[in-house]
Amino acid sequence: MTQILIDHLNQELATAWILGFNAKRYHWTVAGPHFRDYHLRFDELHAAVDATVDELAERIRMLGGTPIHTPSQMEGQSAVDPSAPSARLDAKGMLAEALASEERAIHLLHAGIELAGQQNDPGTADLLTRFVQIHQKEAWFLREMAG
Repeated sequence: MTQILIDHLNQELATAWILGFNAKRYHWTVAGPHFRDYHLRFDELHAAVDATVDELAERIRMLGGTPIHTPSQMEGQSAVDPSAPSARLDAKGMLAEALASEERAIHLLHAGIELAGQQNDPGTADLLTRFVQIHQKEAWFLREMAG
């Protein structure tokens, strides 16, 4: 496999890791009306995204690469930004930030599927296609909560 695909998968890995990290931050810090609904939604978002992290790292290994594995690598290669620690977002702000990040992740996954097709790697394309469905579902949930 080519290094370009391994590099892309590392970006997917970093993006998933940061998405999960942000979701946990929202889960821990959300407050206000409908607290329980938001608290549970952000925990479910974390679980859904976190479930993809290990598979991405393992796929990178299967292709002969080394998964990135430090916080600075994750932050530097993610397609989404870590939520600013000083920002005090309300629940609606958290939903908006999470949804924008999910949409960026979906766009990145589509690019990865196309790249895997160009590299004649149906295994990676299949993995990323499955993950697109996970992120599309999470984005749908966030859009519905945002109203």
